Amino acid sequence: MKWATVAPELYFTIMAGVFFALALRKRVSSGRDYAVALVMSAAGIGVAILSAGMQGSLFFDAYRVDLFSQAFKVLIATGLFLVVWLCVEMDLPRGQHPEFYFLLVTCSLGMMFIVSSVELLTLYVSLELTSYSLYVLVPMRRAEDRGQRTEDGEGSEVRGQRSEFGKESEAAGGEGFQGEAGIKYFLIGATVSTIMLFGLALLFGATRTTYLAGLVHSLPEAIGTPMGFVGLLFTLSGFFFKLAFFPFHVWGPTVYQAASNQTTAFIATTTKVMAIAVVTRIIAASGGSGHLAEVLLVLAVVSMSLGNLAALVQRDMKRLLAYSAIAHAGYVLIGILSMTQKGYAAALFYAVAYMAMTFICFMVVLKVSTGGRNLEVAELAGLHHRSPLLAMALMVGIFSLGGIPPTIGFTGKFLVFTAAMEKGHFVLVLIAMANVAVSLYYYIQIIRAAYLLEPGGEVSAISLSLFGRSLTVALVIFVFLGGLFPGYLYEIAARAAGVLP
Repeated sequence: MKWATVAPELYFTIMAGVFFALALRKRVSSGRDYAVALVMSAAGIGVAILSAGMQGSLFFDAYRVDLFSQAFKVLIATGLFLVVWLCVEMDLPRGQHPEFYFLLVTCSLGMMFIVSSVELLTLYVSLELTSYSLYVLVPMRRAEDRGQRTEDGEGSEVRGQRSEFGKESEAAGGEGFQGEAGIKYFLIGATVSTIMLFGLALLFGATRTTYLAGLVHSLPEAIGTPMGFVGLLFTLSGFFFKLAFFPFHVWGPTVYQAASNQTTAFIATTTKVMAIAVVTRIIAASGGSGHLAEVLLVLAVVSMSLGNLAALVQRDMKRLLAYSAIAHAGYVLIGILSMTQKGYAAALFYAVAYMAMTFICFMVVLKVSTGGRNLEVAELAGLHHRSPLLAMALMVGIFSLGGIPPTIGFTGKFLVFTAAMEKGHFVLVLIAMANVAVSLYYYIQIIRAAYLLEPGGEVSAISLSLFGRSLTVALVIFVFLGGLFPGYLYEIAARAAGVLP
């Protein structure tokens, strides 16, 4: 066994051990824990990049290291670093900072296991490691920092404006809603996990193998049987859940809004990248079934339409971004369901684009909100006065989510739509473009609030550190360069997709 082959996994295992040891201390130093987490997560990116060229198979060929898996490990390590950077001010119960970092690292480690797993049981166990870390992360938030202040027996307000989250939390009595959301997330996740496990059993019964390499040969024939077809759909359901893809999307808005801003940013970016990777790998092993493509086509249309229409009436930023994520899950699946190398490459490119532009939006939400509370769209009023850089970054991120050229979001949509058109899915692309037009309405409302609305009272300027300003500028440049010059990034995506069956 070549230890360098699994260098990222070994490094993040050590990093998890470090924070486990820090959690055992009687005295917790949040500043020191943050510094350790930031430095180690930054070094993790370097380890992942250095191992990008590694190849090999481990554990009786159940674990494969190739360009596809290594590229996503770099993205996962980058996502962890970006989220850790946002943790300089955290709305956690006192003394839980080491535990928070420990769970972030174990979740990232599980996702690295997932993207290299080419055997279904290994895939399932790795997914459970990721899931249980998230189940604990979601409720880790101070109740008083949610941004809702109960003023009477009927509801709650945020700066005088009624929040939809406040409406939902009335039934819960105000306090502890993040705990309720954590329980809901766990129950839905456990149910989907059971469905996935049943799907694995059906898939094994239909193909007599749990290896993706074996499925490439046996699944094209078995997928024509009810057992094989249902087994594949049930197996995919576990990752549709992570992707917040219809019909496994119901947890998204509640969890996004109830979890801490840092946890939500992690769920909205890094876990989505992992889910896209595994769905792409599994569907590539299915052999290009037309029946599967038809089912995915219908689900993609519903996911896009539901997400965009529901987002039109949202006032809370995180809840709006949750419904936007549901819609984007439909967009990325357009490339995957084309079941061609070009479609897979387009989906991988879109994963990178979505991670970058979504993180920018959550970064702005976290910097504008005070005390880690939730942020209403209307509270962005006057942002261009308070921080021109953050306002510009938000505009770039939102325009990219809306597919406005020359951003990376536009290029990503163009690539997935082109791949679908080449397979004859003209009506699907037409529906997707209509959904993109609908999404522009609520995206523009965010820009309008940041640039055209004036705050109701006095607001203070938002200061950023030198490192924060540099990172913000780097992300904005990346979004533009990815849109204007996508060749290098798309080439990497195409080479990574080339190792798929």
